[in-house]
Amino acid sequence: MDQGNYSRVAEFVLLGLSSSWELQYFFFVLFNFLYIAIVLGNLLIVLTVISEPALHTPMYIMLSNLSVLDVFLASYATPKMIHDFLHESKTISFEGCMAQIFLLHVFAGGEMVLLVAMAYDRYVAICKPLHYATIMNLCKCTGLVVGSWAIGIMHSLSQLAFTINLPFCGPNIVDSYYCDLTLVIKLACTDTYVLEVLMLLDSGLMGVTSFLLLLISYMVILITVQRHSSVGMAKARSILTAHIIVVTLFFGPCIIIYAWPFSNFPVDKVLSVFSTVFTPILNPIIYTLRNKEVKSAMHKLKIRYVSSKLLSQLSLTR
Repeated sequence: MDQGNYSRVAEFVLLGLSSSWELQYFFFVLFNFLYIAIVLGNLLIVLTVISEPALHTPMYIMLSNLSVLDVFLASYATPKMIHDFLHESKTISFEGCMAQIFLLHVFAGGEMVLLVAMAYDRYVAICKPLHYATIMNLCKCTGLVVGSWAIGIMHSLSQLAFTINLPFCGPNIVDSYYCDLTLVIKLACTDTYVLEVLMLLDSGLMGVTSFLLLLISYMVILITVQRHSSVGMAKARSILTAHIIVVTLFFGPCIIIYAWPFSNFPVDKVLSVFSTVFTPILNPIIYTLRNKEVKSAMHKLKIRYVSSKLLSQLSLTR
């Protein structure tokens, strides 16, 4: 049928996490707290890395960029979800829905590539320590960070190109708290089987490639670490453990969701919340609790802040 005969829907209806008002009030308080913690915790890492010259190294530059991505990943849908908990009508405009799809794939795709870059950094540092300064210079680090954002944007544009021109002529109910691409595309008034397969291959190729690269790099690193028992290798083992935990938390829900990409199960909502809310709040906790350099830099930052407050108070009393 001619797509010109269709009138495009102006908005989509989001069913949210629950229809129970009691649960929605509870979720409002819970996710408000978690979102504030995500923003403050990750921005604290960024501020710490910026303010401490000793942390101006590739590993910590990429860690601060991971924190920025985590803030954005938590922000593309969480504030609206929190807002919707207090409103019976949970709608989003067509343009807002497409924006959510675009931003999700930019930040998630960028984070996948950045995690691979961080694994490469650890591989060079542990397996080729004498050449680390030469290989992982500032130019290479900047290229890896910029590249992760660029790949995320290109991946997202490829996903959006499949979706934005589809004829959405009637059905507009999305059983989620955000515009999940796999659910939105099924609302189109046309056969989307081929597009679903293409999008699955696009996201799957990126996700599987990133995951395999991470597995290979960490296997090589673990073998290298096991062959040595020095203090430096013990520190490397601690950092590596933090990286593996973060990778597992990020890729685990993605793998489960994309195992059944176009079927809607209740557990999908839980996994989506875990990816966009709990992973961004766990990342700063994992990295700071297991990293003496970051904790020491945060302590220095705290001392400088307290000292500046005391000096300002003294100047006011004179």
